[in-house]
Amino acid sequence: MTDTQNKDKKKCGSKGKAMFTYGIIQLGSSIVSAAALVAIALNFCSIKNEAKFINECIEEVQASGKSTANAVHFCRGGK
Repeated sequence: MTDTQNKDKKKCGSKGKAMFTYGIIQLGSSIVSAAALVAIALNFCSIKNEAKFINECIEEVQASGKSTANAVHFCRGGK
């Protein structure tokens, strides 16, 4: 009976290592995904600031009497 128990323990030991490795890989991929989401969120902040700047520029140029199309062209770097 001890031989059978030893064989069963060896089989479970290899499965345990595989499951542990799988768990570590899953945890690592979750951390990478979370880091990617943080990076995307930070990029949205810079896009928001740029959009605010462009909108203010367009409003200022429109106040000087230019059309919306000309104001957008000017604020985007046109002459």
